[in-house]
Amino acid sequence: MDSLQMIKNKIVSRDSLQKLLSQWRGQGLRIVFTNGCFDLLHRGHVEYLSKASDKGDVLVVGLNTDASVRRLKGESRPINNEDARAIVLASLACVDAVVLFGEDTPYELIKAVRPDVLVKGADYQPEEIVGYDIVTSYGGKVETVALVEGYSTTGTIEALKR
Repeated sequence: MDSLQMIKNKIVSRDSLQKLLSQWRGQGLRIVFTNGCFDLLHRGHVEYLSKASDKGDVLVVGLNTDASVRRLKGESRPINNEDARAIVLASLACVDAVVLFGEDTPYELIKAVRPDVLVKGADYQPEEIVGYDIVTSYGGKVETVALVEGYSTTGTIEALKR
């Protein structure tokens, strides 16, 4: 199998994800979940995802669809469409699976994934993170990762406008 196909195979449907989760759990692997828009992937994203991955054995990334990004960030976003964003995320060695979600929050996806560890940026308090109630209800952990100062998609877009 060629490298591009291996990357594309990491982009999965919710049904396919359930099969992967079952395999990983059967192997005793610790599942980490995070989510985001990941538009204009930058160093801050890469460091964040790497640190999230370090909190377990496999990293599942929930990726907002184009429609949900527009609802959250405005009509001018995303810059890159969901297919492009998914391929770039899946190409990262620290990412094991990418699954799209169209809702405004990943709440239903988190219920389906049942991660051992739910990770978001340290700009959130753990109790404020969507899915905190789900993950803590079965003894999972909700953790935050420090963000890299000076890196943001919005900041990059604003700099390009100057």
